[in-house]
Amino acid sequence: MTAQTLSLTPPHKRLTPWDFWGRVMVVPYLLVFVVFVVYPVFYGLWLARHPQSYVDLFNDPIFFRSCINTLVFLVIGINLKMVVALVLSGFFVTQRWWIKIVAALFILPWAVPSIPTILSVRFMLNPEWGIINSAIFRWTGIDGPNWLNDPTLALMFAILMHIWKSLPFWTLILVSARLAIPSEQYEAASVDGATNWQKFKFITWPSMRSLYLTSTILSMIWTLGDFNSVYLLTGGGPADLTHVLATLGIRYLRLDQVDLAMASIVVALPFVLPLVYFMMKRLSK
Repeated sequence: MTAQTLSLTPPHKRLTPWDFWGRVMVVPYLLVFVVFVVYPVFYGLWLARHPQSYVDLFNDPIFFRSCINTLVFLVIGINLKMVVALVLSGFFVTQRWWIKIVAALFILPWAVPSIPTILSVRFMLNPEWGIINSAIFRWTGIDGPNWLNDPTLALMFAILMHIWKSLPFWTLILVSARLAIPSEQYEAASVDGATNWQKFKFITWPSMRSLYLTSTILSMIWTLGDFNSVYLLTGGGPADLTHVLATLGIRYLRLDQVDLAMASIVVALPFVLPLVYFMMKRLSK
């Protein structure tokens, strides 16, 4: 009976050199992940544990203005960006030699670093020596407006900056989706006399709808964390009226209010976590 029992016991599996070194190589990544991700997250939650921090945060009018700015940024920026990307994806799949040159130039804003690009745009919008107001004065003899001194204009330019910077990436994603649609479907529709709008409605959109919606959700998550477009262009000004949730924490840090900075980040989590859930749910399908 003992021999039979021992025979049924699975032998202890020894690590092969490949498995051993594989685990050794994972250790540095785990250490970096713990030090730079796990520890900052839990430390930030520990700093934001005081209820009074949230009371002070909700009493700050800049916080509610930042929430409104974030909502405007999401609704206008994402919808406009994704619709334009959908239209441009149809343009870039056209088989003409010069479209490849245009596509190479079009993708440059996404490829170049964000910081010098946005600072260059900020320099162009300078009311005194910026290239835009200089051109306005040269052509009309009238001084141009102070573009970034008006909260509405400043936020609009931040949204346009975000769209201009990220539009090539999403256009490229939707171009790949269009290219995955079999050309035979369009040929059959042409034989049946379908118009371009009918081809889009019954062939293109049903084939790309899932990717489009998933890309929109992912874009919302990334846009909520878009720090550069607002902070580098407007600095949250004028008078802290163009802050979004992604930049609000820096405002509190500059005011030496670390607890409010952490609280503002925690408050933003209800915006992010449902989007992450819906995105993962769609990807799991």
